[in-house]
Amino acid sequence: MTQYLLTVYQPDGVLPADALAEVIGRLQVWQDEVRKAGGWVFSLGLHPPGTATVVRPKDGDVLLTDGPYVEGKEHIGGYTLVEAPDLDVALGWARGLALATGLPIEVRPAQEG
Repeated sequence: MTQYLLTVYQPDGVLPADALAEVIGRLQVWQDEVRKAGGWVFSLGLHPPGTATVVRPKDGDVLLTDGPYVEGKEHIGGYTLVEAPDLDVALGWARGLALATGLPIEVRPAQEG
């Protein structure tokens, strides 16, 4: 089985509490389905991009800067790692995640190593 990273891209800002609770409920149903199918590995939500620190090499040392690596109107809000027999199954789970969150999902296979 191949592992696939399902990356959630979300716009900057925070959902109102009632809308967030609705999304969380739909996510729980989706997670339960993926777990039941045996594809669940893990999931992780991230704090807003303003909490990031970028560490980049510079002249034999590193430079630390606050904030996201790339400025933009949307950012990575979280990700889920699943195991699937093929891309079609992973895309099906990504479809469910997109419908649960209302957000775009990038699907990328992990390199086997």
